[in-house]
Amino acid sequence: MPYFTLDDPTLLESVRTDPTGFLKHLDRAIIDEVQRAPQLLLALKLSIDKDRRPGRFLLTGSANLMSLPQIADSLAGRIEIHTLLPLSQSEMAGRPCRFIQQVLEQDWSSVPAGGEQDIVQHVLTGGYPEIQHRRNPDRRQAWARSYLTSLMERDIQDIAQIEQIHQVPKLLDIAAEMSGQLLNLSRIGGQINLDHKTVSKYIDILEKMFLVRRLPAWSRNELSRLIKTPKIHFLDAGLQSTLTRLSFDRVLKDRIRFGATLETWVYGELLKILSVTPEHWYMSHYRDKTQNEVDFVLESPLREVIGIEVKAAASVEAKDFKGLRALREAAGKEFITGIILYTGDIALPFGDGMWAVPLHLL
Repeated sequence: MPYFTLDDPTLLESVRTDPTGFLKHLDRAIIDEVQRAPQLLLALKLSIDKDRRPGRFLLTGSANLMSLPQIADSLAGRIEIHTLLPLSQSEMAGRPCRFIQQVLEQDWSSVPAGGEQDIVQHVLTGGYPEIQHRRNPDRRQAWARSYLTSLMERDIQDIAQIEQIHQVPKLLDIAAEMSGQLLNLSRIGGQINLDHKTVSKYIDILEKMFLVRRLPAWSRNELSRLIKTPKIHFLDAGLQSTLTRLSFDRVLKDRIRFGATLETWVYGELLKILSVTPEHWYMSHYRDKTQNEVDFVLESPLREVIGIEVKAAASVEAKDFKGLRALREAAGKEFITGIILYTGDIALPFGDGMWAVPLHLL
């Protein structure tokens, strides 16, 4: 298919000036960064309505297209959305991931080999294709910084009119430091002199750019899920570790800081795994009134519940399962298993469906 990118300033100006003329002689095409020319959407709608063959146009962009009003209104009922997350570990290793199947079966007999040093390397690298070609950690972080700068200085203007644009990079830095924590809008706003409504609006924009995502709280009552405090997570641990200046040497000295980034990495891997799972799984976090917590709760369409904790250590103790046991009590008979992902090498049972499982299974 013919490929066009609206990164090309001349092409972009032409499309904005005469979108109908641009499409007039195109039967099929790939159009990249389509959010830069909202004028094109009405012309696309007219072309699609004249010829409803599916797959004529592949529209790509660095923002969630359906979150943009002009695109959602123009192409409603005429478009199918596929969110392309960064590469998963199984994709980069060239093998399918059986994690969900193994969790459901509680079968850990075929755990692939790996080690803590490998895990740290995977976490700090992240999943963006371009970063995989850079073997030097400094070059990886240089690419990540350039990518984020490009998003902040150029792409963000395509999807939103922001009055205090200079505050967005600061907000992104704070979000990186808070990745895996409860989202406290007032606390964030106090650090950059913005009210909580503006902070929420700006975080919405960062979500549309696929940089962060809110992780809702789990509850048996679905209505209460909507009002409980969510957590905030970066979608890619490589970008998050760049913003927090986390290096391999620093990981060896600061395990607590690495723990937060490791949790972010697991979040990203679980998102990727669930995105290609035929069933629609719901992911959330658990926290009760007595401060028992579980990092991730996976819930199947049949309400089956899986609890997953992340531990940046090579050993696990029975007391580490406190939060998972509280989740089991809350979920009742729908609870399947509780897992602590750790940096050890073997899967170990801890009774009543509780397991310590090596992180490199992901």
